[in-house]
Amino acid sequence: MRVTVSRRAHFNAAHRLYRKDWSFEKNNEVFGKCNNPNYHGHNYELIASVTGNIDPETGYVIDVKILKDIIKAEVEDAFDHKNLNLDVPEFQELNPTAENIVVVIYNKIKAKLGKNLDLEVTLYETPRNFVSYSGN
Repeated sequence: MRVTVSRRAHFNAAHRLYRKDWSFEKNNEVFGKCNNPNYHGHNYELIASVTGNIDPETGYVIDVKILKDIIKAEVEDAFDHKNLNLDVPEFQELNPTAENIVVVIYNKIKAKLGKNLDLEVTLYETPRNFVSYSGN
């Protein structure tokens, strides 16, 4: 029997959407206000959903405390109150769009989970704008 266990978390971070190989004008045309050279911030919300079989001994798919600790170490400690472009190694050469952020978060969490567990991460950049990634 496969069940999904989810944990909600949040972090605050600044970023700038731009490509180094484009002119300021082209970046402005494509990314608009998100190309602000002084950066801008979001209060990100994320939901990490782990799906797997219920362990007959524990009754868990995953201990929520373990999932909480993974999210804290891999996401909150790494991204909270950071400038994603400047402070987070994964975004040194990767534009920190919501799409790229959710893939990075997925990869960081997935690496800490058992191979028998599936993962989906949903990242809210604003209450109305969000992206999801499940490794496909």
